[in-house]
Amino acid sequence: MELLTINNVWMMICTALVFFMHLGFSLLEIGLTRQKNTLNILFKNIFIITIGLLLYCLVGFNLMYPGFAEDSLGLFGFSEFGISAPLTEAGTLDLDYNQGYTYWTDFLFQGMFAATAATIVSGAVAERMKILPFLIFTVFYVGLVYPIAGSWKWGGGFLQQLETPFYDFAGSTLVHSVGGWAALVAVCLLGSRIGKFKNGKIQAIPGHNIPLATAGVLILWLGWFGFNGGSVLSADPALTSLTLVTTCLAAAAGGVVASLFSTILYKNLDLTMFLNGILGGLVGITAGADQMSPTDAILIGAIAGVIIVFAVSLIDKLKLDDPVGAIAVHLICGIWGTLAVGIFGNLASFDQFMSQLIGVGSYAVFCSLSSFIIIFTLKKTMGIRVSEKEELEGLDAHEHGMSAYPDFRLNEN
Repeated sequence: MELLTINNVWMMICTALVFFMHLGFSLLEIGLTRQKNTLNILFKNIFIITIGLLLYCLVGFNLMYPGFAEDSLGLFGFSEFGISAPLTEAGTLDLDYNQGYTYWTDFLFQGMFAATAATIVSGAVAERMKILPFLIFTVFYVGLVYPIAGSWKWGGGFLQQLETPFYDFAGSTLVHSVGGWAALVAVCLLGSRIGKFKNGKIQAIPGHNIPLATAGVLILWLGWFGFNGGSVLSADPALTSLTLVTTCLAAAAGGVVASLFSTILYKNLDLTMFLNGILGGLVGITAGADQMSPTDAILIGAIAGVIIVFAVSLIDKLKLDDPVGAIAVHLICGIWGTLAVGIFGNLASFDQFMSQLIGVGSYAVFCSLSSFIIIFTLKKTMGIRVSEKEELEGLDAHEHGMSAYPDFRLNEN
């Protein structure tokens, strides 16, 4: 009983840290975009958290953990609407549900992950997507697509049933790439911001508050202590501490290498590349944080740092406009981190690498196709892009009728 209490308290702390990550995402997004769209981004992030938890309670949790039958294909399952904890014959909460935490803690911890996928998309489509279509997309993607995708591995589905099971410790693919594929599809269907590409040349559109973006990244790094540390699913001292060490080392390596590499290529010390390098390292280590040595973690983070620099450049050359670098960080580094499980650490083998490839390919097809269907339908029925006037004047004024930074001097007597 005492061990369950200790484990459960640790899991609740991790749940709070993952919740805190949503503040980090919010600050990062508003910092890397323009002042006139700040309120719009904050509104989307608050909506994602609130509707995400409600949807995960009503349908998501039981879509993600349906209890697949032994003869099931492991593709889709659903147990019931809503959540209800397993009880003993005496009618009390069944504490044998899991050695590491209670049913309620399990739901809340997993629910915090659910909203992250749509948050990734929010940053990629910032400054030019209508608010209502985005909210509708969030409902379908968080409520249906994410939990179905998650069930394939974490819910005991077909990827877990492979001869060499697909491995994703905390979600390089199941969370980050699931959001990244949708972000890529959305950016392709939405088009670039006005002024981003002129006469075939890339034009930088600076964010309005880099200090806020920096704070956002540091908050996200702190939140990753819960994201990865909680994925141990207990307070096991050896495994939890190792996971936090590998997480931090990968983040540090990703930031340093991205900064150095971008400086060599572009001859300037770009803080935003440094920040995205840190995030790339964090996403990269997430799939195998519990399986890596410190040296492995540094290598995975360092390679993620190089990938970030190339990925950001490639996305620009393809005329894809991603204001916060979400595709490079979450999709491309998510793929790298997932494949790295078969290359580094305790699970490294050819068979494991092939299972990782199968997993990456499966999520690529499912998430790209499902997000395309949702967003393309919205585009053809109600439109997804704001008007030129609305984009130039800012979404805060036109979508919300107010400003995140009102000029109080105008109201002085």
